[in-house]
Amino acid sequence: MAYQQILYEVSEKIAIITLNRPDRMNAWTAVMEHEVREAMMAASRDDDVRVIVLTGAGRAFCAGADMEALKTIDPDAMRRAENVPPFDMNRRSDWQTRYAYYPSIGKPVMAILNGATAGIGLVHALYCDLRFAAEGAVFTTAFARRGLIAEHGIAWMLSRIVGHANALDLLMSARRVLSDEALRIGLVNRVCPAETLREETLAYARDLADFVSPSAIAVIKRQLYDVPFQTLAEATVDANREMIVSLRSADFREGVASFVEKRAPRFTGR
Repeated sequence: MAYQQILYEVSEKIAIITLNRPDRMNAWTAVMEHEVREAMMAASRDDDVRVIVLTGAGRAFCAGADMEALKTIDPDAMRRAENVPPFDMNRRSDWQTRYAYYPSIGKPVMAILNGATAGIGLVHALYCDLRFAAEGAVFTTAFARRGLIAEHGIAWMLSRIVGHANALDLLMSARRVLSDEALRIGLVNRVCPAETLREETLAYARDLADFVSPSAIAVIKRQLYDVPFQTLAEATVDANREMIVSLRSADFREGVASFVEKRAPRFTGR
């Protein structure tokens, strides 16, 4: 597929999706929404891809919705846009809404937050599994300062990541948060110097791609995103069932063999 507002590349088992409107600080548009979803689908289905990375071109990750588009937004059209087909019909309905499909992808999705991350940009960052940020990157929910509510499930997702009190603070005030505070409250996993951010993130991604079983990652990711909807007993029963399956897998045999033989594993995801 030819993309207009994103870049898509695959190298060393890593798919990199880059929001590509640097002159507009990668402000979110309907075209970008469609293209990101298509690229995520392509990476999800590509057996040569083990890790997906989402980032932005230029000095921002995504500065939020394109304000020119917001001036003429049609609430009825927005309601119709919510009726998207399921990303993966085998996953729970919670991960089938307009933007909440990232957890249904059976591969790690990492965000390189290279600069300003605001509004809908922050929503997408939160739906990624891991977030690496540049020193000095700025974050804001933005919504309340535009007369908007906490949209697209951010109230649920943000409170699970940073806790109820911090979520209330960030959503009600819509204040600017710098990378050091973002790290302290758990909004991001790691902060790196801007000049080494991409290199450090991709090194982490390559480690996952080369040394971790893709079948194990897929199950672990599903387990973690199912936990909010389970009791401890249900999570334990599910884990015990999945353990039996993993003990019979080729990846388990390869994991043990590579450890005993002191060599790099050759996981196949089976």
